Amino acid sequence: MGHSLRDYRRKLCPSGMYSFTVTVKETDLWVAVGEQPAADSLPQELEQFIWRQRKLLESYIARDPFFRETLEPYLVSPDAPAIAREMARAGNIAGVGPMAAVAGAFAQYAGMWLLKKYSQVIVENGGDLFISCPQEVKVGIYAGSSPFSGKLAVRVAPGPRGPCGLCTSSGTVGPSLSYGRADAAVILAQDALLADAVATAAGNLVQSDGDLERAVDFARKLPGVEGVLVILDDKMAAWGGIRLEEV
Repeated sequence: MGHSLRDYRRKLCPSGMYSFTVTVKETDLWVAVGEQPAADSLPQELEQFIWRQRKLLESYIARDPFFRETLEPYLVSPDAPAIAREMARAGNIAGVGPMAAVAGAFAQYAGMWLLKKYSQVIVENGGDLFISCPQEVKVGIYAGSSPFSGKLAVRVAPGPRGPCGLCTSSGTVGPSLSYGRADAAVILAQDALLADAVATAAGNLVQSDGDLERAVDFARKLPGVEGVLVILDDKMAAWGGIRLEEV
């Protein structure tokens, strides 16, 4: 698994970008920025920022443990920190619990923090990506035992949209909680929190290849979703801004 992750991240980095990793508990970030940092302290500064966001979220969960437990849309309390409110917003749009957006949340928060310093930023957190890059980014699709696994990449082209999120949920690969059998449900959206939550919701709908179009139709109707790809075994369905190529 570790070898596969390192290989995946190496292939993800566009030419000329500087990359590093930051790990804070379960948050394992791979980061690429457009130029060599002027100081060596950037990874440590980002690590401290992630620690602060995690502490805010963990403190809120201690006061409101149902936030972590529920698998349904949820209304947070008025004193919830911004990260919890945004996770709940994404989950509510997708029809799932707020924790479905947690990996995307930390990718998004790290990415937006880095954009204050750098014009080109990619952040990957467990297969969930924040992308703000003027050059094309190619993201490999890993879909378990599907014959498409490792054979296809999603091309995220530069455009006027600004930053975007590209996130994947799977019922057969990795630790993500899914009630479906999709080998991969990939969502391109206006932010990584929304992409993460919708990927979970779309993947939950897939029990057989007859559900692929239903999952795509569900996701494409949600505000902020720009592209959908769902894979089960040797079948797939796609819509919108998903551009595929063989690798």
